[in-house]
Amino acid sequence: MDSPYAIEMLHITKRFPGIIANDNITLQLKKGEIHALLGENGAGKSTLMSVLFGLYQAEEGIIKKDGVEVQIKDPNDANRLGIGMVHQHFKLVECFSVLDNIILGVEPTKNGFLQKKEAREKVMALSDKYGLSVNPDAIIEDITVGMQQRTEILKMLYRDNEILIFDEPTSVLTPQEIDELMQIMKNLAAEGKSILFISHKLAEIMAVADRCSVLRKGKYIGTVETRNTTMEQLSAMMVGRNVNFHVEKQPCHPGEVILDVKNMSVASKVHKKDAVKDVSFQVRAGEIVCIAGIDGNGQTELVYGLSGLEPLKSGSITLKGQDITKASIRKRSTSGMSHIPEDRHKHGLVLDYPLEYNMILQRYFEPEFTDKMGFLKRKPIREYAERLIAEYDVRSGQGPVTPARSMSGGNQQKAIIAREIDKNPDLLLAVQPTRGLDVGAIESVHKQLVAQRDAGKAVLLVSLELDEVMDVPDRILVMYEGEIVGELDPKKTTQEELGLYMAGAKRDEVKA
Repeated sequence: MDSPYAIEMLHITKRFPGIIANDNITLQLKKGEIHALLGENGAGKSTLMSVLFGLYQAEEGIIKKDGVEVQIKDPNDANRLGIGMVHQHFKLVECFSVLDNIILGVEPTKNGFLQKKEAREKVMALSDKYGLSVNPDAIIEDITVGMQQRTEILKMLYRDNEILIFDEPTSVLTPQEIDELMQIMKNLAAEGKSILFISHKLAEIMAVADRCSVLRKGKYIGTVETRNTTMEQLSAMMVGRNVNFHVEKQPCHPGEVILDVKNMSVASKVHKKDAVKDVSFQVRAGEIVCIAGIDGNGQTELVYGLSGLEPLKSGSITLKGQDITKASIRKRSTSGMSHIPEDRHKHGLVLDYPLEYNMILQRYFEPEFTDKMGFLKRKPIREYAERLIAEYDVRSGQGPVTPARSMSGGNQQKAIIAREIDKNPDLLLAVQPTRGLDVGAIESVHKQLVAQRDAGKAVLLVSLELDEVMDVPDRILVMYEGEIVGELDPKKTTQEELGLYMAGAKRDEVKA
């Protein structure tokens, strides 16, 4: 008898030191459906999908494909069974081209020679068919995250996978790219592909999924048809309480100028034009200013220039009256700047360090943590880490000694936020601070940003999330092609107007 299910994961249990990541979970994916997997950070979503993709082996339970039990010992087994996965943190070779990444491992050869021409034709055909525009010759480290993600999706389609797993696919995309991705997923499902879509963005699940299964703290809560449910019901299933989707805040009272940026330009690594062109703005104490824009319009380079990761080509940066244009990263940090980076793996954490060492990365040299001989003080470090873990609800299997690499993406993000806010900065540079977080955690981060503002700190938020851009800041600066093209008041503008500025269709003639 033909099974209606493409994949069945029955009674799956997966344990890690100190934690049961998946506790007797059953998930059934129908053929041709988009099935969402919803849950908080660390609920076990990515772990469950990693079991299906062969990255982990479950201690208990079985997997069936088309009604027949299968063994998936590694990703090659998964690929042979037609299962593909786009990971939350992309698995791409940074110094290879887009085309080389797509065909990696299944390179077409003839008499031992690489046949790239056919591969390129197949990739371009897939790219046209599914609206996944990529430049096959671009090098991965030079392209936007949205483009990297399309590369990952093409990698799956190139292998003719029938079952597609998307792990938090929209956490790095702009609103326009998210709409495109939703359409791509619908097209794929219409062609008979079965999709598992891990997310904690309720609006997306409502828009694209047929059914949704909810996990909470490693346990299966239930499966619902999305057309018969509401976002409120889903969020309550996911976090076990009602969540406030609106940011509560009092009117702001800006004080002295904390950050003063004048005529700043930063060179681009990708093309000859500057990534940031002659940008000037100020952030005052007691206000949240948001830099909005579609990904790849110079926000990353702007932040690199401010935080000291890239030198300025021209212009100046003043922090609390002190010129820090040429200051080292540590000098900026000790002068009162905190930085929640865009890429938590590259710039936020040392993944192989335990959580406690990650918590003191910018402060280990202070007398509180290092003695006069230059040795680390283990006990104060442990106590400090334990306090932050408790205060910011950072969930980890083994507390302060958990390797950062083994934590869920959302909890890695919480650890960075805890560390940066606890430094008590004058300026908090928050770049995509809620990327990869669930509604409960987003609510708490927004509260923390507002609390920083209310405590008289200057907050510069860089965000690609339209809801966040409209809801959190007191002022919005829109970046387009490296320039600030508009300053908007979130109380007086609309998402549509913001979108026009972001797309470059509209700009303020008056330069700030």
